[in-house]
Amino acid sequence: MRLFSVLALLFALSGPAFAVDPSERLADPALEARARQISEELRCLVCQNQSIDASDAQLAKDLRVIVRERITAGDSDDQVRDFLVDRYGEFVLLRPRAHGVGLLLWVLPLALLLVAGGGLFIAFRRRTASPEAERLSPEEEAALKALSREDDGRANI
Repeated sequence: MRLFSVLALLFALSGPAFAVDPSERLADPALEARARQISEELRCLVCQNQSIDASDAQLAKDLRVIVRERITAGDSDDQVRDFLVDRYGEFVLLRPRAHGVGLLLWVLPLALLLVAGGGLFIAFRRRTASPEAERLSPEEEAALKALSREDDGRANI
């Protein structure tokens, strides 16, 4: 049973390794490493939340080939990413860039957290801010005692 579990785990972890076809690989190990690193940052447009490096979809394969062609042509990593963003839009990046709508995606969660934290702070502060305001004035205490005496007199009847 233990051997089966180990084999199943190894097979599950080796999934991304089977996605890149050996015919796609570049002969130069340094260029291939760059291509793999870029491919891990690009979203498979069919699989949505999987990198093209780990996807078996035909579109992911086509994108991997484009990445390798651009690297072989001498493009830098940023030029390869920019080429794909120009062609497919910002959605092709697994981590959106911090400008335009991407900036909103990076800043909005932090802003919401700060607003919620501020609201909770103000709510708790108001709740415990002035215990004196909840106390009765001497006149109100006297009136309350007078009313309670009246109620005591009626309860005995």
